[in-house]
Amino acid sequence: MPQEPTKGYSFLIRPLVIAFDLGVALSFALLYAPNLSKTLFYVYVLIGWLAVSVAIKFYDVYRFTSVVQIFGLIVKQGFLFTISIFSLFGILSYRPMTVPILISYVSSVILIISLVKFSIYYALKNYRLQFGGNNRRVLIFGSSKQTKELIQFFNSKKSLGYKIQGIFSNKTENDLTKGIVFLENNWIDEVYCALDETSNIQINEIVNYCETYDIVLKFIPNVTKLPVTNLQTDFYDYIPVLSVPKMPLHSSINIIIKRVVDILISVIVIIGILSWLTPFMYILIKLESKGPLFFIHKRNGVNYGEFKCYKFRSLRIEEGAIKKLHVTESDDRVTKIGRFLRRTSIDELPQFINVLKGDMSVVGPRPHIPRYTNSYAEKIDKYQFVYRHSVRPGITGLAQVKGFRGEIKSDEDIINRIKYDVFYIENWSILLDIKIIFDTFILLFKGQENAY
Repeated sequence: MPQEPTKGYSFLIRPLVIAFDLGVALSFALLYAPNLSKTLFYVYVLIGWLAVSVAIKFYDVYRFTSVVQIFGLIVKQGFLFTISIFSLFGILSYRPMTVPILISYVSSVILIISLVKFSIYYALKNYRLQFGGNNRRVLIFGSSKQTKELIQFFNSKKSLGYKIQGIFSNKTENDLTKGIVFLENNWIDEVYCALDETSNIQINEIVNYCETYDIVLKFIPNVTKLPVTNLQTDFYDYIPVLSVPKMPLHSSINIIIKRVVDILISVIVIIGILSWLTPFMYILIKLESKGPLFFIHKRNGVNYGEFKCYKFRSLRIEEGAIKKLHVTESDDRVTKIGRFLRRTSIDELPQFINVLKGDMSVVGPRPHIPRYTNSYAEKIDKYQFVYRHSVRPGITGLAQVKGFRGEIKSDEDIINRIKYDVFYIENWSILLDIKIIFDTFILLFKGQENAY
């Protein structure tokens, strides 16, 4: 990875704008209600402004955002902020200001904030045009019609500051393999990838690299078969560009909460159960068959990264015995103790070591064997498959408690598994994790048809 170019201070723009807007909202509140002694109103003004701005994504303005979109956000913010103040009047027994004064207050706030917002917007555009600053280094993979339109868009909209560093396609001498090498040897801010022209292996490489070095990765879809998923769609003029949205499990706070819970649970299981169970399992497994205590195999984790996954060995070690990694219902490789371990999922307990190491989570999409990842990706929507691998895999998951675990007998099995995995990512909460863990315990006692 080449040395990162010296960065400017553009990352400070958004927090400074937010601080300025809050200052304007509070200052005008003091101006329009100067005799109000209760600080609750002023606190509510700040909370109300922030709550509305988060709800409508008021500050999610990017260089490709149009003036019309910004104007729409300002109108929504002003309207909902007014409603929030009116709701306070209904809660409290007093009115800090009359309705006409309230309208004047909100109008003044919105006017000042709008002027500043548009001033910054146009100032940055001119700065990019006149001084060449605030640029984004862009790399493009693919040569489809949509890709060419995106390239034309970047070249014609110089004020947006997108600087194309390279275009790579298998239809030219500069193929995708050269593009990946170029990506690894040059500092790039954003990568745009046409998935229809990229193999799964290449997608894996690009996703891994971009995630490792915090490079923005976006996908250029084939408009004729645009997927119906919850991927975020941005429009550069009329050109749709897809990116993995920030779902609950992508939030820094939620990641920390989930990680702390994972560490606590894994420490409890390792000390309270594995500490005495492991020697016991060693005796039972060794008595029935030769071989190691643990079966260590590679799995695909977050962003397709490979890691070593631990399980208590349940198969006999024979010539070619573990080459076929999926276990079938009447598989003669499974030992007697192994059959019990698999039925009760006790063989999965060493994966709490993976959780403690950070390779896995207690709850999440189950990790796939690398050799099967590409074949699975061919059977379902590529966009959903990339989305599924944006979080840590889990020891248990929503798909497992819904009955989609074990052997993949048909395309429907993997399609349904991915469907539940995506639903879990989009709707994650601590309560959902608790429910899945509870359902897993219930299934351990009841048994599952596919647990063999």
